[in-house]
Amino acid sequence: MTWAFIGGLIGLALVDSTSFGTLGVPVWMLAHPRPRVSRVLLFLATIGLFYFALGLLLLGGADRLTTWFAQADGSRTVDWVQLVVGVLMLVGSFWPDTPWAKKRAARMAEAAAESPTDGRRARWRERVTGPNATVGGVIGVAFVAGLIEAASMLPYLGAIALISTQAAPAAAKVGVLAAYVIVMLLPALGLLALRLALATRIEPVLARLDRWLSRAAGGAIWWIVGILGFFLAADGATRLGFFGG
Repeated sequence: MTWAFIGGLIGLALVDSTSFGTLGVPVWMLAHPRPRVSRVLLFLATIGLFYFALGLLLLGGADRLTTWFAQADGSRTVDWVQLVVGVLMLVGSFWPDTPWAKKRAARMAEAAAESPTDGRRARWRERVTGPNATVGGVIGVAFVAGLIEAASMLPYLGAIALISTQAAPAAAKVGVLAAYVIVMLLPALGLLALRLALATRIEPVLARLDRWLSRAAGGAIWWIVGILGFFLAADGATRLGFFGG
C-alpha cells in the first residue's frame, strides 16, 4: 500500500466523517445544554460498528469480484477499478445539480417549513437528546441513520472498492477498514473533547455548525467527492497509459 493510496483513503474517510450520522447527530447531542458523554460515545460506537460490519460484507464481495477480474484481465485490475471508482464519484458529484435532486430538495424544504417539529429528524433529535432518551433509542437512531445513508455514501463505497484491489492479506485489509472507520469518527470525537474542555463556551460554535450542516454541508461534500473522484480517475487513467504514461 502506497502513501498516495493511504492519503486518498484518509481524504475519503474525512468526507464520510461529515455525514448526518457521523457528525450531524453527534453535534445535536453535544449542543444540548447538558450533554451525556456516555450516550455520545455509545452513538459513535454503534454507527462505527455498523459501518465496520457493512464494510466487511462489502469487502468480501468485492474481493471475489477483484479476483475474478484479475484472472480475466491480468495485473491492471487495480488501475481499472480505481479509474471506474473515480469516474463514478466525479459523475455522482453532479447529482445535486440535476432537476430531480433540486425538486426533491425543494419538497423537503417545504415540508420542513410546514411542520418544523414533526419531521423525522426532529423525532430522532428527541430520541437522542430529549429527557426520555434511552440507550435503546440512541442505538436505534445510530443504526437507522447508518442504514439510510450507507447507499448514498459514495466515498465509503469507493474506499471499499480500492481496499479490495490491494495485494495484501485479508487481515491487513480488515485493519485498513477499521482505521478508515476510526478516521470517520475523529471529527465527532474531537468535538466531544472540545465540549468537555470548553464547556458552554463552545455551544455557539456547535449551534453554527448544526445550522451549516443542515443548510450547506451537502453541497460542499459533493464538491469534495467530485475533486477526489477526478484525482482518482486521472491517476488510474495515467497508469493505464491513456495519457501516454
